[in-house]
Amino acid sequence: MRLATWNVNSVKARLPRLLDWLAGTAPDVVCLQETKCPDGAFPATEVGELGYTVASHSDGRWNGVAVLSRVGLADVTVGFPGEPGFPEPEARAISATCGGLRVWSVYVPNGRTPDDPHYAYKLAWLAALRDALDTELANRAPLAVCGDFNVAPTDDDVWDPALFVNSTHVTPPERAALAALRDLGLSDVVPTPMKGPHPFTYWDYRAGMFHQNKGMRIDLVYASAPLARAVRSAYVDREARKGKGPSDHAPIVVDADLTPTVESF
Repeated sequence: MRLATWNVNSVKARLPRLLDWLAGTAPDVVCLQETKCPDGAFPATEVGELGYTVASHSDGRWNGVAVLSRVGLADVTVGFPGEPGFPEPEARAISATCGGLRVWSVYVPNGRTPDDPHYAYKLAWLAALRDALDTELANRAPLAVCGDFNVAPTDDDVWDPALFVNSTHVTPPERAALAALRDLGLSDVVPTPMKGPHPFTYWDYRAGMFHQNKGMRIDLVYASAPLARAVRSAYVDREARKGKGPSDHAPIVVDADLTPTVESF
């Protein structure tokens, strides 16, 4: 099975690139974030021509998540129990069973600054996600939590740690929240970089950050033990960040020795 995750930063703005990438990379399951597209307007027909069925959760503003699958799509759940809001719950999580793999696509709140109410919301959201995953993991089925976590797990996951002092994405409480997810038995599937020693997944649009490889690893794939044992390889598709009009994130592609069991669509 080939699993991928990508913050596309607007599925409509990135649609030609997404379609080309799907055709060329041929993932079985794709988790998308920041789709910024109302559910009724998601380009399901276009991706459907490539064999994908879509489950989408979006309000069309700044968030939005989706799961695309060509190996079945069942038991779709929007959000999760206890999910906090700001002030209302936002379109930040969707899960589905795809070919026997339980897949979550998540877009964790940014947090803005450590003294902003959005930071407390981010930590509360991650804590509630941890509780929801604890329940799901009791089923012992292969499970992947994929997406833009807006947290760099270690100092090696930012291009210059000194520049991030007193900033979000690197604070001890944020990293502790990720550690709490791993404490459930989830493994961080660290991808191979296509350039340099660091598997960065995000580069700001400004000041030539991408070409200087001044990035961050904030897009993650967390795998349950059955999936982690089956992972054969993983890489950051840096090529998808190049060219005209890209997302500021690159996809992560994971290949695992799992034989999809096609679910009912």
